[in-house]
Amino acid sequence: MPRYRLDIEYEGTRYRGWQVQPDVRTVQGEILKALQDFLQQTPVEFKGAGRTDAGVHALAQTAHLEIKRRVPPLQLTHEINDRLPSDINILRVQPAPPKFHARHDAVRRSYLYQIARRRTAFGKRFVWWLKDKLDTVPMHEAATLFHGMHDMRSFTAVREGETRVRIEEVKLVEAGALLLIRLQASHFLWKMVRQMVGVLVEVGRGRLSVADVRRFLRELSNAPAEFTAPPSGLFLEHTWYPGESPESSVQPTFSLPWD
Repeated sequence: MPRYRLDIEYEGTRYRGWQVQPDVRTVQGEILKALQDFLQQTPVEFKGAGRTDAGVHALAQTAHLEIKRRVPPLQLTHEINDRLPSDINILRVQPAPPKFHARHDAVRRSYLYQIARRRTAFGKRFVWWLKDKLDTVPMHEAATLFHGMHDMRSFTAVREGETRVRIEEVKLVEAGALLLIRLQASHFLWKMVRQMVGVLVEVGRGRLSVADVRRFLRELSNAPAEFTAPPSGLFLEHTWYPGESPESSVQPTFSLPWD
């Protein structure tokens, strides 16, 4: 049966996350409904590279799709999009190898978090607005502590199973009134990104020290859960597969000047 790779963008505000759940709206559920309406086929194998939480967005979620009949990629793109709500969009559809798996074949993932340092009338759903002034110097220093292989037990809501993660990058970039935090790793644990961002913000506020972050990485602590950042500012940015090179530039999803 033909298999396809789909790259998808969505605003997660109205959804209870990516993964299908009974009796609630999810991004995967909406796309499955559109697929079944077009293909008149049940079941459809359609799985994503990651499971974003309720309220989290995606600039490029990757998924694989296996169906019974071959459909030209451009036609498949249009047919799905015509049946989707406006806050979910199929960016592209490509033929994929028969065994391509969006989650298992991924070698690296990146998330982008946007913090607004001033009130905004237009981007409220896409930022965490902070009234407090942040000192980015210790935030940069704390961010470097995450690089490399770490046991991230202190930074996840589920501690069963393997909790070691190789983190490739935690990068802070200032873009006007936005403070951008990009995190790249082999994979991410549940709520790991939001807890890491929350801890970095507390360092910027002066309520936590760089030494505290080092301690959270060295020994189990429940403290990061108390500082979990809201989902509104979080975007699944990209997923990479063998042979693909990560991009280095960090770009905001919209412009927010100081004035």
